[in-house]
Amino acid sequence: MKKDIILKELTKEAVKEILKYIIGINVEKIEFLNIEFPNIQIKKADILVKASQKIIHIEFQSKNDSSMLFRELRYFCEIQNLYPQYEIFQYVLYIGKEKLNMQHKLNKHNINYFYDIIDIKKLDCEEFFRIDTPEALVLAVLCDFKDKNEREIIKKILSRLLKITKNENEFRKYLLMLEELSTSRDLKNIIKEEEMGLMDIRWEDLPSYEIGLEKGIKDGMEQGLQQGLQKGKIESAKIMIRDFRLSIDEVSKKLDIPLDLLKKELNG
Repeated sequence: MKKDIILKELTKEAVKEILKYIIGINVEKIEFLNIEFPNIQIKKADILVKASQKIIHIEFQSKNDSSMLFRELRYFCEIQNLYPQYEIFQYVLYIGKEKLNMQHKLNKHNINYFYDIIDIKKLDCEEFFRIDTPEALVLAVLCDFKDKNEREIIKKILSRLLKITKNENEFRKYLLMLEELSTSRDLKNIIKEEEMGLMDIRWEDLPSYEIGLEKGIKDGMEQGLQQGLQKGKIESAKIMIRDFRLSIDEVSKKLDIPLDLLKKELNG
């Protein structure tokens, strides 16, 4: 899952709370706008909503981009042309590892323009715990932990997700999102370790690809020691596909088993 797709989904689900607690705009009702901008290279805005007499435009950025100022200005002109009676607010949410280094103001040739840029790494993670939705909890992994221990924050996120998600599938979805976003802070190994420590969750409920892979190989190979290497690999494959929901193609490539043979064993 790509980070920008994850961020769009999370923000859409919790946009009113994020606007209120992170950006500082309190709105009761919003309407998502699905508009294409043919004059801009990136034809769709990440998040575009209408609220009262405001148009709120949010973009996500994982790297410093020297063209961001003019890209945002082009969006501004397109949006203002479509909604001349609305006031436009633009925000870029930066999640990159590098130090933020993008221009956000233009004062030149009688043009006085700016957009707001928010470095998520500098936001207090407690603000996201305050929102206390699955979406906000996942976003908390990108924020400033202050002087708090990283592992303790991860434990807090996981325990709250476990309590407030509605079912196993929803928990799995947000856990996958958390794993992907955590790579921006090199926290994925800690998350994997804490996942394995969740005593109330069965192995097969854990969504991590790596955990499923490692456990599938381990269990299968233990059986295969007595039955021969090839049969052990087949047993590994069955466990990975059955219990960890990995695709046949993925397992075939990972364990170097011919696809036709693997399909035959599964159907046999």
